[in-house]
Amino acid sequence: MQADQELRAKMVPAGQADRLHSLDLIRGIAVLGILLANVTAFGQPSMSYYWPPALPGGGSESDSIAWLVQLVLVDGKFRGLFSILFGAGLVLFVERKHDAERALVLQLRRLAWLILLGLLHFVLLFRGDILFGYGIAGFIALFFLRLPAEKLLAIGIIWALVASGMQALSYLTPALIEAGASEAGRADAIAYYTDYWQGRLIVAQEQARVLEHGSYLDVLRYRLAEESGLLAGYFTIGFFETVPLMLIGMGFYRSGLFAPGADASGWRWTALAVLVTGIAINLAMGLYVYRAGFPPYLTQLAFFGVAGVANSFMLLGGTALLAQWTAKASGGWLAERLAQTGRMALSNYVGTSLVMMLVFHGWAGGLYGTLGKLDMLPVVLLGWALMIAFSRIWLARYCYGPLEWLWRCLTYWHRFPLKREGS
Repeated sequence: MQADQELRAKMVPAGQADRLHSLDLIRGIAVLGILLANVTAFGQPSMSYYWPPALPGGGSESDSIAWLVQLVLVDGKFRGLFSILFGAGLVLFVERKHDAERALVLQLRRLAWLILLGLLHFVLLFRGDILFGYGIAGFIALFFLRLPAEKLLAIGIIWALVASGMQALSYLTPALIEAGASEAGRADAIAYYTDYWQGRLIVAQEQARVLEHGSYLDVLRYRLAEESGLLAGYFTIGFFETVPLMLIGMGFYRSGLFAPGADASGWRWTALAVLVTGIAINLAMGLYVYRAGFPPYLTQLAFFGVAGVANSFMLLGGTALLAQWTAKASGGWLAERLAQTGRMALSNYVGTSLVMMLVFHGWAGGLYGTLGKLDMLPVVLLGWALMIAFSRIWLARYCYGPLEWLWRCLTYWHRFPLKREGS
């Protein structure tokens, strides 16, 4: 009995003093950025997320410019940054424990609960959930846990670039046929891809009808009946994006990039060059699609294909630069607010989905299908303000965010104190 009590004492979650401030701070940036990326998917059919003509009135010129800016600087970047941070957290969780074997068991349990939470989030709040995919990818990333930093970074970088290149090639053929630059199949291929796209438009219209006019129960029925198959896509996303980025995050952590007082200045110019390379690729491809008038398959080639390659460069360079900035920004007002938001990233992410549902769904706020990309920016600012204010107020009274606390209790199968002493 005494041995069990001693072991439990050693296996408790990290307290505030044991946290890595840099991870919390960057995580705060990531959770704010994810709302900016996802707001279109909250307020419009999912097709509008990557194809501006699906927006009201076929999309305005401002929508097209906003698409270009988001392609270059936003879409896929903050989700990818979260993946890198999640990978770093996988190593941090195990290495901070005294009993490595027991820590691995707890990590597996932790990921299993995350998968369940992701399923609930997907069904009840938002079809664009990432938690389910992170749980699945985390199980795969654990197989690489014992590798040193150099091997983790090498495998992660090569995997990310090769997988994103493969993804781009999968969109190349329909884009060439659409442009009339490919002789493969000719009329039959054109008819096939035209019919397929028309089917996608019909699905988007049905999705819009349910979310704009249906009750909450109608939305749940539609999601379970028509959209549950989307969960299988998380395995594909995991292979092409999430797992390699998690390995990069594990390698960054092992290399000491996120350690207190770490000096990443030696990486500065290399990181900046890699970041600019990614931006240039995205900008060139985005401008090409913009000037072409957003042909459906060319747009998908840019958004889901070429951008994956560019984002790999941007995430490598951007994460290193952010880590260097966090080493200098630890005492400022902005850094404190971002770190508090990052400490409650799980609660903020799920809570934002609840708020956006109440803002947009037809049975609630009723803004679904009415706003263009720029019109949604005030909603994003509202979400940011709520996350920052809620995190500060909550953490002044409690040790963990509400969902963070629940996740810890379920992981350790033990009820930890939530309220701060003296609050």
